[in-house]
Amino acid sequence: MHSGPLIAILVAGIGLAFIFGALAHRLRISPLVGYLLAGVVVGPFTPGFVADQGLANELAEIGVILLMFGVGLHFSLKDLLSVKTIAVPGAVVQITVATLMGVGLGWLMGWSLMAGVVFGLALSVASTVVLLRALQERRLVETERGRIAVGWLIVEDLAMVLALVVIPAVAGAMKGDAGGAVGVAGGPFGLGLTGVLLVTLGKVAAFVAVMLIAGRRVIPWILHWVAHSGSRELFRLAVLAIALGVAFGAAELFGVSFALGAFFAGMILSESALSQRAAEETLPLRDAFAVLFFVSVGMLFDPSILVRAPLELAATLLIILVGKSLAAFLIVRAFGRSTGTALTISASLAQIGEFSFILAGLGVGLGILPPIGQDLILAGAILSILLNPILFALLFRFVPVEEAATPKAATADAAPTLEPTRLEGHTILVGYGRVGSVIGAGLKDSGAPFVVIEDRAAPSQAARADGAEVLFGNAADPTVLQAANLAAARRLVVVIPDAFEAGQVVEQARGTNPTLEILARAHSDAGAAHLRACGASETVMSEQVVAHALLRLVSDGAAPDAVKG
Repeated sequence: MHSGPLIAILVAGIGLAFIFGALAHRLRISPLVGYLLAGVVVGPFTPGFVADQGLANELAEIGVILLMFGVGLHFSLKDLLSVKTIAVPGAVVQITVATLMGVGLGWLMGWSLMAGVVFGLALSVASTVVLLRALQERRLVETERGRIAVGWLIVEDLAMVLALVVIPAVAGAMKGDAGGAVGVAGGPFGLGLTGVLLVTLGKVAAFVAVMLIAGRRVIPWILHWVAHSGSRELFRLAVLAIALGVAFGAAELFGVSFALGAFFAGMILSESALSQRAAEETLPLRDAFAVLFFVSVGMLFDPSILVRAPLELAATLLIILVGKSLAAFLIVRAFGRSTGTALTISASLAQIGEFSFILAGLGVGLGILPPIGQDLILAGAILSILLNPILFALLFRFVPVEEAATPKAATADAAPTLEPTRLEGHTILVGYGRVGSVIGAGLKDSGAPFVVIEDRAAPSQAARADGAEVLFGNAADPTVLQAANLAAARRLVVVIPDAFEAGQVVEQARGTNPTLEILARAHSDAGAAHLRACGASETVMSEQVVAHALLRLVSDGAAPDAVKG
C-alpha cells in the first residue's frame, strides 16, 4: 500500500517542524520560526518534496478550531462582557485605520479603491493562532490585558465575517449583476448590500442566541452524562465532537467562521465543572494541529517577492508592525489603560494570519485584488509572524520596569510586578495550587521564610492574601527564577504538575546553586526519573503517598473510621 497525500503531509510537516523547531529552540529563538521554515521547505517555491497545500490548509483549520475551543474554555462570557467597552470600539477604530492605510498604499501602486479596501482589511486582522500562542506562552490569557486582546480578536473576526459576505456583493454590483453572479451576496433575491448586511447580522445573532439558550444547557449536559459513564475515551471523543461539531455547524448553518463557532462552544462549556478536564483532554491535539497551521503558512511563502517588490513589501510591513500597532496603542491609552497594557495589545496585533489569507484569496478570485497583492499579504504575514516573538521579547524587557514605577498600572492588569526578593536562607515554593497552598501554610506556621512563584492570577492573589511574598511569572523563565535569589536560598520546592516545565526549573536551579536542596512533585515513575536527572534531590509521587497512607490505615485497623470520617 502506497502512502497518500494526507500521510505525506503529516509525516513531512510534523517531522520537519520538529527538526526546525528543535534547532530554533537550541538557538534560543521561538519554535514558531522553525515551524514556518519547515513549511517553506515543503512548499512549492523550493526544490524537493512539495506537500499538498489544500490538505495542509484543512489540517491547519482543525488546529485553529481546537485552539479557539481551548481559549473559550478559559474565557467566560463574563470576561468578554467585562472588556466590551474597550475591545469593541478599539477593534473597529483600529480596523478602520489599517484599512485606510492599505487603501493609501494601494493608491500609490495604482490599484482600484476596492482593491485597496480588500488589501487594507487583510492587513488589519491579527492571526488567531499567533496571538493566542504568544499570550499563552507568557501566561497572559487570564490577565486583563489578555482578556482585552482576545476580546479585540473576537471583534476582528466578526468584522471579517461581515467582510467576507459584503465583498462579493460589492464585486457583483460593480460588475452590474447586483451580486447575482456571486451567490449569497446578492443572490437571486436581489437583497442588495443593505439586505446582505442585515441577513449576515441576523445569522450571527441567531448563532449566538442558539448557543446562549440551547447550547448552555445541552453541551454541559452531554459532557456530564459521558463523564458518569466512567470512560475516559468516550469523554475525550465527546469533547472533540462538541468542538468540531459546533464549529462546523456554525459555519454551515449560520455562516460564521469555524474559529468563532469553536470559541463560543468552549465559552459555554467553561461554565461546567468539567471544563478543566475538557481542556486537558484536547491539549495534545491542539498543539499538534497548531504546528501544522504554521507549516501551512510557510508553504504559501514565495521568497522571490523579497526581490520583485522590496519597497512595496517594506511599506506593507510598516502598516502591520507600526501603523496598526500605533493605532491600537493610542486607542488603549485613550481608554485610560496602562502603558503596559497598551504595549501588550499593540504587540499582540502586530501580525496577520488566517483571515488575511482568506481575504486575499477571495479578492484575487473575484478579480478585485491583483496577484501581487496576495503575494505581499502572504509575505507580510510570514515576516510579521517571524518578528512578533521579538516584539514580545522587547516588550517584556522594558514593561516590568515601567510598571514597577507605576503601581496603578500593575493593579489594572492584575499582574504583580517582578521585584527580586531580599530573603536569604529561605524556601522557594513553585506553584500555589492545592498542594502548594498546604505547603505554604505549613511554612508560615513554622515561621520559615519563603517566597512563592506563580504564573496564574487567582493562585498568586490567594498566596498574597495568605501573607506570602509572591513573584508573578513562569518559574521556567530564568529572569523570574533568579529574582527568587537562588544563590542564597535554602531549598526549592517544585509542585507544579507539568513535568517538562518542572524539569526546566530544577535544571536551571541546580546549575545556579549546586548545593541547593531541591524537592519536586512527580506524577509517574518516568516523571520522577526525569526530575532526578535534571537535578532534584528528592521526588515525591502523589500516588505513592496516597498508597502508603491507606496502607498505614489498614495496618493500624483504622480504615473503617477513616471511611466514616
